[in-house]
Amino acid sequence: MTYTFLQNYWWFLIALLGGLLVALMFVQGANLHLGNRTLSDLQKRMLLNSTGRKWEFTFTTLVTFGGAFFASFPLFYSTSFGGAYWVWVLILITFVFQAVSYEFQNKKENLIGRQAFRVFLMCNGLLAPLLIGTAVGTFFTGSDFTVNKLAISDPSSPIISSWGNSWHGLEALGQFHAVLLGLSLVFLTAMLGALWVLHSVDDPAIHAQMRRSIKLEVVPFLFFFLCWLVILLVEEGYAVDDAGVVFLERYKYLHNFLQMPAVLVMFLIGVVMVLWGVVAGGFTQSHKGFWPAGVGTVLVVMAVFFIAGFNSTAYYPSCTDLQSSLTIRNSSSSYFTLQVMFWVSLLIPFVVAYIAYAWHAMDRKKITAEEISDTKHKY
Repeated sequence: MTYTFLQNYWWFLIALLGGLLVALMFVQGANLHLGNRTLSDLQKRMLLNSTGRKWEFTFTTLVTFGGAFFASFPLFYSTSFGGAYWVWVLILITFVFQAVSYEFQNKKENLIGRQAFRVFLMCNGLLAPLLIGTAVGTFFTGSDFTVNKLAISDPSSPIISSWGNSWHGLEALGQFHAVLLGLSLVFLTAMLGALWVLHSVDDPAIHAQMRRSIKLEVVPFLFFFLCWLVILLVEEGYAVDDAGVVFLERYKYLHNFLQMPAVLVMFLIGVVMVLWGVVAGGFTQSHKGFWPAGVGTVLVVMAVFFIAGFNSTAYYPSCTDLQSSLTIRNSSSSYFTLQVMFWVSLLIPFVVAYIAYAWHAMDRKKITAEEISDTKHKY
């Protein structure tokens, strides 16, 4: 195993975890539908129990994604999490609100009311995909930071990465192109959430509302996503030459797709699968649209990560100092660390098998109104 192989291998795993995280954010998307006034309180509880069985998977994947990034590409972790910390703090807060809301909304000791916790869940459903999508969008727009690895030898100020403004990541919300990806993710997760409810809840009235929501959400999703994609393909990108020098290249990300045809095919298959799932769930009577849409989401997100990092591309560019931009080569852990983690990663299939078993066990029976009414231990 060469150092280059290990660096590419871990970027592949980061992309896979990112894809799984976005697909699992159907939990956030489904909770957005708690604002649907046509649903009764009992129907909203059915929806909550549909997502309540799965929210731990999303949170665990988020933590694993961050941990894997920290272990394999620590310079990104110290630069982004240490500089753009307000974005990551807000993401963490929304997920904490999610966990608290699930557990305490129906407790007798609840002093702020059930509806307040449902509002928290809706805020998590909106802010989490928006902020995560916008943060990933900065992989293509660039951020305001500088990196000086020699500073580690300065005992008075051993700070390698420095952020260039006092907004510390919130300035990304002013980057039009990055926000487009965040908005795309909001509507994508909302559709995935509706598709999941169709799959897991047995109630015709809820099904009708979910199909109506999908029809309304697919239009803004396609608009924001296509706008983001067109701008991405025609704008300048951050390329890296053989000497490690970063420079701007016109149509860089279009070139990445064309020069990595397997990634282009993955991306196109993923888009088709997402649309297939949306059409099946929103425009037919099928309850199986979630699975093609979920798998398609994973493929699309992985392809986006691949064009951001592979093919001599800076995956976390600096718009302040081009040579401070982070690449797979200059931001990874040591060969020894990556090699040790490689052997540990071979346990992943066993973990995935356990998750699949647990997932199947929880979904053997669809949620019904009778189940929610008769059982005390429900959300």
